[in-house]
Amino acid sequence: MAIQLDHVIVPSRGAVASAEALAGILGVGWEAKVGHFAPVYVNETLTLDFDQAATFESHHYCFHVSDAEFDGIFARIRGAGIAYRSTPLGADDLQLNTRMGGRNFYWNDDDGHVWEVLTVSYARRGA
Repeated sequence: MAIQLDHVIVPSRGAVASAEALAGILGVGWEAKVGHFAPVYVNETLTLDFDQAATFESHHYCFHVSDAEFDGIFARIRGAGIAYRSTPLGADDLQLNTRMGGRNFYWNDDDGHVWEVLTVSYARRGA
């Protein structure tokens, strides 16, 4: 069996609301509480466990998706009026990034985490 990432804990000031919001954007399932986590079921093998925390550093999370999944996620972001940008940092320019041969964009959640969706993985280009 190949090594697979099973779950990641995502700190949040409002774990349930944050889990619900991300699950809605991604179009995936979630639960309000499993133990003290609010899990988002990203796919068959990866769960993001939102955990209530008073203080934490912001993190960057990136999802590699198909073109069809990208279109659905992007439509939900725009439909919800969520500001997005073409770069990881900087002003929300409401643009997509196409420099690496695919499409990607970034947005921040209420906890300051940076979320990214892309169709071509630039992190694995040389692998």
